[in-house]
Amino acid sequence: MTRTKLTLDDLTRILREGAGEQEDVDLSGDILDTEFAELGYDSLALLETAARISREYGLTIDDDAATAATTPRKLLDVVNQA
Repeated sequence: MTRTKLTLDDLTRILREGAGEQEDVDLSGDILDTEFAELGYDSLALLETAARISREYGLTIDDDAATAATTPRKLLDVVNQA
C-alpha cells in the first residue's frame, strides 16, 4: 500500500490548526525555504505540529528531527521519510 505524502498545503493547514498564524505572515506564499522562526513558529509549535501529523497520518516522528527541521521543506522531508 502506498502512503500519501504530506504536502505543503497539508503542513500549513496543520500549522494553522495547532499554532495559529501571525497576521503579518502569509503561509499561502512561497514559504518552503523560510525559517520557521521567521514564520512565527518556535520549537514548541513544531513539536505540536509533529504530534498532530503523527496522529493524523499514523506516523512516528522523532521529536529531535522535527525540531531540527528549520524550514517547511526540511520538515516535509523528515515527515515523508518517516
